[in-house]
Amino acid sequence: MTDFSVQQGQDPEELSENDSKHALDLSQRKEIGLSDLLRWIRRKLAWTGQTFRRHIWFFLIMLGGGWGVIFESLRVRSWRRTVRYEFVSTTNSIIRRGLFSTMFTGVLTGIAAVSQVIYWLGLTGLATMTGSILINIVVREIAPILVGVLLLGRNGMLSTTELGLLAMNGEVRSMQAMGIDPFLLLVMPRTLAFTVGGFTLGILFSFAALITGYIISRVSGVITASVWTFFNNVTSAISPSDYVAIPLKFIAVGFVVGLGACLTGLTATNQDTLRSILPRSFSRGMLIVMVVSVVFSLDL
Repeated sequence: MTDFSVQQGQDPEELSENDSKHALDLSQRKEIGLSDLLRWIRRKLAWTGQTFRRHIWFFLIMLGGGWGVIFESLRVRSWRRTVRYEFVSTTNSIIRRGLFSTMFTGVLTGIAAVSQVIYWLGLTGLATMTGSILINIVVREIAPILVGVLLLGRNGMLSTTELGLLAMNGEVRSMQAMGIDPFLLLVMPRTLAFTVGGFTLGILFSFAALITGYIISRVSGVITASVWTFFNNVTSAISPSDYVAIPLKFIAVGFVVGLGACLTGLTATNQDTLRSILPRSFSRGMLIVMVVSVVFSLDL
């Protein structure tokens, strides 16, 4: 019985040659598919590694910058006239310009949170727990986060913009060429100004929220005690550790928000624009505020 291809007049050697070419094409296609897959995996791994390295890089810069601010602030020679002027002007800008928005946010928090806590605790017969809940929820948890967001949105973005423009326009390199340290002149005083502003605005925010909640509850008839009795109940619920933890939390939030905003602007490159560094600064600032809040909330 003869082969069908032979019967059709096709040479067997030619048939075997076609089969070998077909097998070669299949192997080449498999190699191309495998190389494409490996190339795609390498691109994804490179992107993952680059993203992870960028975030770790900024975290390490934050650690080094934080230690640098603390160390240099303790040296008398670091406080030259230009540094003192930058510190005073930034502090005035943060507190004076952020006072209205902070107090207004505190009033809204008092209406939406404090008065509701007082109402529902009184309704359920747990009025004796009002002080401890207001301290643990409003003053210790809500106030630092909202103050950090206000500092970031109002003053942090401004510092990022100013330092980012200096870095992108080459003025930071010009300072370094003239022997001026941009870290001492720009980062250290602004970070300390944010620290003072975070503590001051945090205390004012807490006071505004508590007094507003008391006024709303007193007008609605939920409570009948005097304002002094109300604040005495609140302060008596503060533990000795809270007298340290609450102010320290306000200080830490202001410190990291200011440091993160300044370093984000100072590390901008020529390829960056305001459209790229501002969202980066905001996302980093929000992450920093939440991390600080979680760390201080842990019972270590």
